[in-house]
Amino acid sequence: MRAVRSDGRVVTLDRAAREPTPAPGEALIRPLRVGIGAADLHAFRNPASFTGVLGHEVVGIVERVNPLPGRDDQRRFEGTRVVCSPTVVCGRCSLCRAGLSNHCPERTVMGLSGRDGCLADRFTLPVANLFAVPDSIDDEAAVFAEPLGSVLHAGLLAPIESKTYVTVLGDGPIALLAAQVMARRNASVRLLGRHPDRFGLCEKWGVKHRHIDEAGRRQDQDVVLDCTGTAAGLDLALQFVRPRGTVILKAPPTGSGPAPGLDPARVIDAELQLLGSRGSRIADALLELEAGRVDVVSLITRRFRLDDALNAFTAAEEPGQVKVLVEA
Repeated sequence: MRAVRSDGRVVTLDRAAREPTPAPGEALIRPLRVGIGAADLHAFRNPASFTGVLGHEVVGIVERVNPLPGRDDQRRFEGTRVVCSPTVVCGRCSLCRAGLSNHCPERTVMGLSGRDGCLADRFTLPVANLFAVPDSIDDEAAVFAEPLGSVLHAGLLAPIESKTYVTVLGDGPIALLAAQVMARRNASVRLLGRHPDRFGLCEKWGVKHRHIDEAGRRQDQDVVLDCTGTAAGLDLALQFVRPRGTVILKAPPTGSGPAPGLDPARVIDAELQLLGSRGSRIADALLELEAGRVDVVSLITRRFRLDDALNAFTAAEEPGQVKVLVEA
């Protein structure tokens, strides 16, 4: 079996990987498409951050289910096309029982933390993490279910319908998805990015856009969604947001130590709400995709085969690329 694996020092394509065996309550899944996201790129650039098979955005076919005792109903997923929630939780702790399983202290994350990912010929995941894909959604749209779900989750953290000024910072896949979703809720939404070649997508969708260096720092935005994953982006968000406004962090600034973009004095003096977002509403994302309300296919800029997956990661870092897919 082939698998894109980090050994903690380097990422390689292992052509002699052992096929995983599903534990009770788990499914064996054959990937159809795998998306390379910002978190995957971070793991690729920093192999010491994760040991195991990479990849967490996937659509695949369930080949076999090893049901829990007395749960033969779990076999209903066999032969089904599915997308996956990458976060696996214990289901027993106080947070899980309180409906906060996304914050389970024992959680693992497929391809990112404590659990092998999906960039392989086969992978396993609990049946509880699977969502059946409607026939009307093709593979290249379905693979966006997890990142689109994360945008939908972030959009619920702060009401924007009655707000005058709303800004999405960044022009990567998450920011472009967020701009589409949020612009349907509020026509004032604008995207601020650094890559003019991506502004054509905003024009196609009717989303306001501007180069980030051309935007005034007047501290007049009601809500700022920072999708940059950089300390500089966080610093800009604090410059844009008005007193008692809201900043939502969709991606943590990369690097070690405290983010230099976080000015506690500004947060306190302006009485800002600073919210983090890490969940994903995958079922809702499938509804959006099925209804055709979000254009995801326009984000795809390159496609690779699994045999060429290492080059796919390299390509994904190129300035002209938005979303790179791997066909497993």
